[in-house]
Amino acid sequence: MKDYIVRATAGGGQIRAFAAYTKEVVETARKAHNTSPVITAALGRLLSAAAMMGVTLKGEDDLLTLKINGSGPAKGLVVTADPKGNVKGYALVPDVILPPNAAGKLDVSGALGIGILSVIKDMGLKDPYVGQVELKTGEIAEDLTYYFAASEQVPSAVGLGVLMNKDNTVRQAGGFIVQLMPYAQEELIAALEKKLSGMPSVTTLLDEGKTPEDLIEYLLGDLEPEILQTYPTAFSCNCEKKRVEKALIAVGKQELDEMIDEGKPIEVKCQFCGKAYSFTKEELQDIRKKCKPGK
Repeated sequence: MKDYIVRATAGGGQIRAFAAYTKEVVETARKAHNTSPVITAALGRLLSAAAMMGVTLKGEDDLLTLKINGSGPAKGLVVTADPKGNVKGYALVPDVILPPNAAGKLDVSGALGIGILSVIKDMGLKDPYVGQVELKTGEIAEDLTYYFAASEQVPSAVGLGVLMNKDNTVRQAGGFIVQLMPYAQEELIAALEKKLSGMPSVTTLLDEGKTPEDLIEYLLGDLEPEILQTYPTAFSCNCEKKRVEKALIAVGKQELDEMIDEGKPIEVKCQFCGKAYSFTKEELQDIRKKCKPGK
């Protein structure tokens, strides 16, 4: 099954929902950053959420960024997504190893610790929208549920999951976001809460062969769900050598001089995808000439 996202409505428009299958997205991130199992799970959950949130952006050039800064050994995660289903991200410390939590699961909460979740939406305005909440559990799905309620005043339920194989490759990954419209009726809310309370984990359902459409049906089947749109999603990075060159210009003449004096080519890796770009001494000299005076 290829990675994709579905957008749906239910309850006569009282509910909007998204569900995603993101196994390849998460496996691509794992390979790019050589992440440990617990970091693969953490980053994979955030990538899945960002992919679903990204397709809600209106403008073609809009960009969503999710950041987690935590006190745990992982330190934090950064993920970005666009309206076309493209998503990318990285962990500040990709190789954290922790024992399983009390439930025998990968200890994502322990890896992230306490901290802040930031949601940044760059929609081409003078200043981007920034919403921040404290991490409530560090499990990511619950933290995003709290974010939607506290910062966007949208009652929501978020489910995210990553299941690993014994060889540490990704077996399953995906999630859902279900949101109530302001005019949602109490009996509908009660029915949804009952369904959510008895729902198996996302990875359990995906490992049974369930699709994003099946997740929507499982959650909202009694409320006449309607699939409105399907989006492909992929781990995709738009880095290129010219962008890296701009970053080198920004470091300034002094640091560039030190690189040039060493007389060796340097290699700069993209944080998001790990792709390496090499610059010769001559290229560094040309880049230095582009620095602003005094920099």
